[in-house]
Amino acid sequence: MRSAGTLALLGASAYAVTALVAAPVSAQQQGVATASPDSGPAGSTFTVSWTGVYLDPDCSNYTVQLLWDGGRVIGSGRHAGRGAGSGSATVPPDAGVGVHRVTARPQCAATSSPTDNFTVTARPTTTTTPPPVTTTTAPPVTTTSTTRPTTTTTRPTTTTTTTTTTTTTTTGSSASTSAVSTVPFDGDGALTLDKDNIQPGDPLTATGTGCEPGSPVRLSSLGEAVGAAKADDSGTFSTRVEFTTIQPGRHVIRADCGVVLVGSVDVALTSSTGGTTSTLVILVFFLLVGAIMVRRQFSGLFTRRS
Repeated sequence: MRSAGTLALLGASAYAVTALVAAPVSAQQQGVATASPDSGPAGSTFTVSWTGVYLDPDCSNYTVQLLWDGGRVIGSGRHAGRGAGSGSATVPPDAGVGVHRVTARPQCAATSSPTDNFTVTARPTTTTTPPPVTTTTAPPVTTTSTTRPTTTTTRPTTTTTTTTTTTTTTTGSSASTSAVSTVPFDGDGALTLDKDNIQPGDPLTATGTGCEPGSPVRLSSLGEAVGAAKADDSGTFSTRVEFTTIQPGRHVIRADCGVVLVGSVDVALTSSTGGTTSTLVILVFFLLVGAIMVRRQFSGLFTRRS
C-alpha cells in the first residue's frame, strides 16, 4: 500500500511538470515596458526597458523591435535574459502632440509584448532678436573756395534801374546794362543793395546775410557811417543807407557784423543838374518878357508927354 501511494504521488508530480512545460508562452505572466523619458517633442530620443518577458527556449534571435502606436518601427533593443532587456527609439518627426503607445515586440515567440505611453509635447518657440543696427555717420566735408577779384568798367548813365547788386563768396562776376560789379569780401554771406544807381535824395536799402546771429551791424562808406542795424537769429539784417556827403561816382559800402560784407552803388548828378537848368531857362524867359512889357509901358508914357 505504501508503494502504491508513493507511485501515485510521483505520477501526479510528473503530470504537473509536464503540464507546465507544455503550456503556451502566451498563457504565462505578462511583461512590463517603461519609456524614459516618457515625454518629449517630435524627433527626440528615449529609452524603452522591459521586464517579465520570456522568450521561447528554442529562440535564437534576441532582437526586440520598438513600435510606434503598434505600427511603425522607431527603434530596437536586445533581450538580455531573465525576462529583461532595453533599447532606444526616436519619436517620429511627424508625430502629433498628445499621448502615443510604444510597444516592445520580440522577434521570437515570447510571453508578451509589453507597451507603455509616450507623450509628444510641442516644440518651444524660439525668438531670435536681431543685432542692433549701427549707423556710421561720415564726417562733414569742408570745402575751401578762393575768390578772385573781378573788375568791370562802369560807363555813365542817367537811367535808374532796379537791378540788385549781390556780392557772394563764390568766384565770378555779375553784370547788367547799368554796369554792376562784384567786389570781393571776407566772410560767408552777402550784402545786397536794392539799387545800382541813385541820385541825391533817393532811398537806398541794404540787406545782409551770413552775419553772426544777434551781432551789431555797422555800415560805412569812405570812412563815414552810413547806417546801423542788428542781425537777427539767422544772421540777417536790413537797414536804410544814408550818405552824409554826396559825391558822384562809385561808392563802396562795407558792413561789419562779425564778418565783413561789401557792396557798391553809383551816385549820379545828371538828372538833378538837368532839372536846375530847365528851371533857370524858364526864369530867364519870364524876366525877358517882363522887361519887354516894362519897356513898352515907359515908351508909351514918354510918347504922350511929348
